[in-house]
Order: sequence, then C-alpha cells, then structure tokens
Amino acid sequence: MIRLAVFLGNPGKEYKETRHNAGFLFADYLYPLSSWKMKFHSMFTEEDGIRILKPMTMMNLSGTAVSEAASFYKLKSDEILVIHDDLELPLGKAKLQKGGGLQGHNGLRSIKERLGTDAFYRLRIGIGRPVHGDVRIYVTSPFKQDEKILLSTLFGKMHDVMKDPVKEREFS
Repeated sequence: MIRLAVFLGNPGKEYKETRHNAGFLFADYLYPLSSWKMKFHSMFTEEDGIRILKPMTMMNLSGTAVSEAASFYKLKSDEILVIHDDLELPLGKAKLQKGGGLQGHNGLRSIKERLGTDAFYRLRIGIGRPVHGDVRIYVTSPFKQDEKILLSTLFGKMHDVMKDPVKEREFS
C-alpha cells in the first residue's frame, strides 16, 4: 500500500511549465484544491490517507525530502511512489512500475542514494527525448502548446492512478 506519493519537479517560476516538472504538473492536476504547507523541505499535504510531497529542493536533491518523510513516518521503500518525468517514454505515455533503472534521472539517483534502495514504485511520465541538442536544456524548457494538450489528455487517463498505485500498468 502506498503511504507516500512524491511528485518531482524543480521549484521556481522559471521551471513551472517545463518538462522536468511533469511530476509537479500532475500533482497540481490531481490536487488543485489541496491545502499545502511546508514540511520535509517540501510542499506537503494529505489526501485520501496518502501523504503527498512536492520537494522544494532542486531535482538532484529530491532524496533529502523523501528520506526525511520516509524516516519520520517509518516507511518501507515499497510504500513510496515517485512520480517523475521520463526521457525514455514518448510524450503522451506513462508507465507505473516497481523499481527499475535510474536511466540517468538525477532525482531518482538522489532518492536511491538517500533511501539506500531503488525498490520504490515509480510513475514515469513520458516527455520524449530530443532528436538533437542538449538534454539538460530540453528538460528545463517549457512544453509547447500542442504538447500541453497531449499531457493534459494523458493526465485525464491517469486521474485514478492513486486509487491503485501498486498495480503495474501503462497509459497512453
């Protein structure tokens, strides 16, 4: 059973609508009326018995927030769901799985280092990979208008994922 859902992104206005903030965008979609407060270096709320974090550290330090919350609530890794952007999935697709490789994602790397394991659940939100250019610039660039529509459609298909977040599945 998932007891902590962590939506990854970078804080700050300059990152608000960027690909790297797909996790934050999905949290805002799912919980538009939540009362958020600062806790564990994060924006924190609780919904339907699940504690929800949006770490306010930069992406590559996300493990700080996750490990603090996991320690405080005495959580096992399989009680944690991390929602994040994924370059390896095309835009408009998502995949829910337990464990798996880090695929160069610095937020996941930080969480693994701080928890000592990568055996947590992940909801990978596809952002696609750039054909040319620097990946770092790509992930911190905003979604284009047509991409926002595709992302919104995907979020609509995933809206009930928190009701059964441990059943591995794909969305498109």
